[in-house]
Formats: sequence, C-alpha cells, structure tokens
Amino acid sequence: MTEPSASKTLIRNVRPWGREASDVVVDRAGTPDAVIASIAPHNPAAAPGETTVVEGRGRLLFPAFSDVHVHLDSTRIGLPFRPHSGAPGVWAMMLNDRANWRSAEAPIGERAAMTLERMIARGTTRVRSYAQVDVDCRLERFEAVLAAKERYAHAADVEIIAFPQAGILLEDGTEKLLEAAMQAGANVVGGLDPSALDRDPARHLDIVFGLAEKYSAPIDIHLHETGTLGAFTTELILERTRALGMQGKVTISHAFQLSSIDDDSLGRLLDEMAELDVSVATVAPPPPRHLPLARLAEAGIRVGLGEDGQRDYWSPYGNADMLDRTWQLSFTQGFRRDELVEHCLAVATMGGASILDPAARRVQGIGDRPGADVGDPADVVLVDGETPASAVMDRGKDRTVLHRGLVVADGLAVIGA
Repeated sequence: MTEPSASKTLIRNVRPWGREASDVVVDRAGTPDAVIASIAPHNPAAAPGETTVVEGRGRLLFPAFSDVHVHLDSTRIGLPFRPHSGAPGVWAMMLNDRANWRSAEAPIGERAAMTLERMIARGTTRVRSYAQVDVDCRLERFEAVLAAKERYAHAADVEIIAFPQAGILLEDGTEKLLEAAMQAGANVVGGLDPSALDRDPARHLDIVFGLAEKYSAPIDIHLHETGTLGAFTTELILERTRALGMQGKVTISHAFQLSSIDDDSLGRLLDEMAELDVSVATVAPPPPRHLPLARLAEAGIRVGLGEDGQRDYWSPYGNADMLDRTWQLSFTQGFRRDELVEHCLAVATMGGASILDPAARRVQGIGDRPGADVGDPADVVLVDGETPASAVMDRGKDRTVLHRGLVVADGLAVIGA
C-alpha cells in the first residue's frame, strides 16, 4: 500500500460483489464524501502514477457493513468472559445490567471505544448505537458512547440513540433525561415496548414523537411485543408517523410482532409500513422470532442488521464482526441458495446504510446488490473469499477497510488507533 495522494485511490484487482476482477478508482476531490469514480477490468500492466494504491489481491469488494442495532454502552468485548446471570424478561435483564455495569473490569468509556475499534477493524464503518438514559446512569453511558464516536470519527460514522431501556414512565425524570441527551448531541429518539413495559402506549409514543418533532430527529423503537399486542403498538406508531409527516424517519427494531401474527394482518401491516417508509432493524434472532425477510424485501421495506449487545449483561453472544452476524441472519432464515445468502449481505451493508440515510441507495428486492458501483460512496470492505456466499460461510480474516476513500483498517487492526 502506497502513501495517500492528494485525491485518488486505486483499489487494484478486486471483485465488486463477486463480479470480474476489476480496478476501482476512488475520488476524494472536492468533497468529504469520496465516491467510486470508475470501475474497469483489471489491468496488471497499468501504471498507477501518483494515485494511492490498495492491493486487492483478487479479494471481494463489498460496501462497508452498517451495524444499525448495537449497544456500545453495555459491551464487555475484550474483557474476561462472564457467565450469563440475567433472568428472563426485559425488566429483569435491565436490572441485571444496572446491578453490574459499573463494576466491570474497565470503565464503560474504554469498553465502548474498544468495541467500536474492533467493529471498524472488521469492516463496519456505519453505526447506530443505543445509549441507555435513565435515572440510574443519567447521561453517563451516553457520554461514553459520544466519546467513542468522537475518537473514531475519522474511521466511522456513528449515530447515537437516546434510549430509555428502563421505560419512560416507570421512573420519574426519564423524560427530562431523554431531552437532555438530545440537547447534548444524541441523533435519534428511542422508545421501548410502549404497551408491555410502560403500559401506556399513547403517552409513551407522544413523548417519543414529541421529542423527535422538537429536535427534527428520527425515531428508533425497540419492539419486543408479539402477536396482537405488538400489532396494536405498531398501528399506533404508524398512526403518528402519518399524522406528523415522519415518513422515512421511523425504525422499528426487533419487530417480533411481524413473526407472530396471522398472514392477513401481516400483509396489512407491511403494506402500511411500506407506504409510510417505516424501516426495520433486526439482530437475526432464531425462530420463532425471526423476521419474514423475503416478505419484507418483496414489500420494499428497508431492513438493516445489527449485533445488539455484545458479551454484555444481557447476552454472551456477539464478537464485533458483522460478517459473523450476516452468517447468523442467513442461518436463522434457513437460507441455502446463494442468492438468498447474498441478500443477507445486502441487508448487512446497504440495508443498514439506507436506514441511517433514507436517501442512500436501497436494496431493491432479493437479487439487488447495490453499493459498489460508480457514484456510490467509497465506504467499502475487501474480504477474502471465492464468492459472496462463500465469504459469508467462511468469514475470512484478510480484510481491508476504506472509509470516505481512505484506508482506516487492515489485517483486523485500525490504522492509527
């Protein structure tokens, strides 16, 4: 790899989305958001001139991963493995986290930064992270995620969700703390199980949508609610989305209700979600909580993927590698055909990118492979593998990561970290 030139990078001998061996030129001139300027058949004899050269060595080139559902404020990545101690249920798990997060072997700021660094090193340069805000931690966990975001601003774009993990109405003062987080730099207003946890969905959603309207911010609502209760809450979310003109700005995370209602009800919900451009984020749970992924693609609904908590006080799973989580998405969906496995890659990359930026190129159905063509942002990851599907199965470690056209990680290490 040569030293950076003024404006261009040549990624030599790579296969965008598994296509023919190509030379990809990235242009950083005149804009902070570098783009793919040209793609041509690989020419081993071509002289790069003054252009920065990244050797692809025949690797696959994908859009960089987008983790749109991660809890950097609770991670234990890099710390000694801890046996799981949480009890079932959202409230019990929250209390387990509340009882333990301060006594970890490293402060939450160090853990958030360490985990974000590992994510970047493995190819994730677009992130939407939750930051728990409640009367116990107040803004401490938000500030830890904010510090990690600022530390790695050169290598990843990070959005922070002001997230009421303990509900909004159960503890006095939470609403004011959520607004304080928005004033301090949070990007997204969060919500959680308005019916099942707070037991007052109208009031809960009025607060969430009110803050979003006040701060011109998008919304991300955790919805673990299943069956008709989850469908009811979804209808309330859609009702407010329509009334406030927030099309394209609302995400429902987990969306377990979509896997636990009858087919007619599902069809009606999906139609309205598509009409209002409400997106969905999943963490690839096993059946029966897995999303009807093919149905969502057919309906034209934006879907993104995330790692959720990572070896924290909620779950022992997660390793900061979105390629592993892509494998999990494909496995839990029961996919075997290459086209379907590759669709999971599209969800993990540009699916999430379109949640973070509704104007970004979207995944247009099962067979679409956006994000690695001329004019696309130069946020890419190079991965060893024979085909895109085999890359998901093998999850190779020979990776190079570019953010805004510059190499920010190579060999599973962030450059300049």
